[in-house]
Amino acid sequence: MTRSKSDTSRKQESESAETTNTRSGSAISAPTSSLPIEEHPWEPFIPEGARLIFMGTFPPQPKRWQMPFFYPNRINDFWRIMGIAVYGDRQHLIDPATETFRLDDIRRMLKDLHIAMWDTAAKVRRLRENASDKYLDIVEPVDLQSLLVRMPDCTEIATTGQKAAEVIATLTSSAVPQMGHFVETDFAGRKIRHWRMPSTSRAYPMSITSKAAYYSDMLHTIGLI
Repeated sequence: MTRSKSDTSRKQESESAETTNTRSGSAISAPTSSLPIEEHPWEPFIPEGARLIFMGTFPPQPKRWQMPFFYPNRINDFWRIMGIAVYGDRQHLIDPATETFRLDDIRRMLKDLHIAMWDTAAKVRRLRENASDKYLDIVEPVDLQSLLVRMPDCTEIATTGQKAAEVIATLTSSAVPQMGHFVETDFAGRKIRHWRMPSTSRAYPMSITSKAAYYSDMLHTIGLI
């Protein structure tokens, strides 16, 4: 797939900035703040026969939610990107009258495609009052082995950003994949492919169509669409 020069160069700059903001070379760091600890507000979404799980870092503050589900922030483009990748329509999972997410349609799509959802942090401290991953101090990462036990058919993990990718790489003692690629590793008694996808935050400097192309390529390669 051909990438535009501007998207590629901006992506490299953003990756460098994200790496610079990761403390001690790891996305999992010891708590250094007296700020309160937040626990993940939801259970994992695990449909029957899940083959792929998308994993971000941690949900934004409740005041930013448009729905009680993953990627709830109205200005995060995850569900628009999935609309493009799966249906060729960025608005497919959006109610045009209210510009809100169609949660029932989202759940139906995930069940039909055997896609699970959760995050790489179970507990965090917020170092600033915003939704940026780089200001999340991960106090407790996901119990990845226990999560995978609940999904016996899942052999694909897709992380949606640099910090999430670093958490999974640390937990599986493997390398961080290059953008749009995977690293294969043995974990929890099975071979796992860890895919690294571009962040769906609008702060990440890449066009939504270019991001969607990465997601579409991965879903086609896995055989889900």
